[in-house]
Amino acid sequence: MQTDDRRAADLEELGLTNYEARVYLALIRRDVFTAAEVAREAQVPRQRVYDVLEGLTRRQLAVLHPGRVAGYSAVAPEVAVDRLMEQQRRSLGRLERLSDELARELLPTWDSGRTHTDPLDYVEVLRDAADIRERFARIQSDAERELLSFSRPPWVNPPAENVAGIEASSRLHAAGRTVRSLYSQDVLDDPDVLSVVRQFVDAGEDIRIAESLPLKLVIADGSTVLCDMPDPVARAGATTSLVIRHPSLAETLRLAFKQVWDESPTLDEALRLRETQAAQTAAQS
Repeated sequence: MQTDDRRAADLEELGLTNYEARVYLALIRRDVFTAAEVAREAQVPRQRVYDVLEGLTRRQLAVLHPGRVAGYSAVAPEVAVDRLMEQQRRSLGRLERLSDELARELLPTWDSGRTHTDPLDYVEVLRDAADIRERFARIQSDAERELLSFSRPPWVNPPAENVAGIEASSRLHAAGRTVRSLYSQDVLDDPDVLSVVRQFVDAGEDIRIAESLPLKLVIADGSTVLCDMPDPVARAGATTSLVIRHPSLAETLRLAFKQVWDESPTLDEALRLRETQAAQTAAQS
């Protein structure tokens, strides 16, 4: 029975229905069957067997023997398989012609669709903190040439958890690419954050300390921008982030980044300045 099931499945692969496959396998077991006999042998409902036998006869896989009680016999298996294969080849040929014609018919519509863009297709709005963290990590991981960022609290993705950032810094630095971050002065007051910032330095990231930063910002490869837009009305800490794929905007923000970068001290310079200021304050008190 398992052998018959496998053979029936193989015949179905060649284009027969399950009932047709079972009836054909029954017919090859002896010279001639009546419709009732083959229905019992193949375990096919009797009310269906006549349609199945007619289909096999029409496809030249079975032969009808007219008489007072009609009989049916199977054509030789090698002939039946050849005929099924030929039918498959003809069907495949028709499908190839149809696919070629369909591709030609659809191509003008597809080409026309490429010229239509929604003005906001290049803007993605993120409000969930987990989504923002995931997208931030992906942008860092996908960067190939340049990664610039403004970093300041509150942290959606704390520096200590930004594994993708350290990996991106190391990878870009090793390839001789540019990876730069401007941090707000807040990091100088937090030893834990400062320790992580030094890990980025060790990974090859160039870091400077800005007097102040208006928002958090990432510019990747001069084409993709991720920036947070703190909500002035919603609860404290609520933020919306925008992912904008727009080279012209990215280039404009790169110019702004460069201006702040050129005016800002390195991490070591900022720390020395902080120590000097603290000493002066202590001397005056």
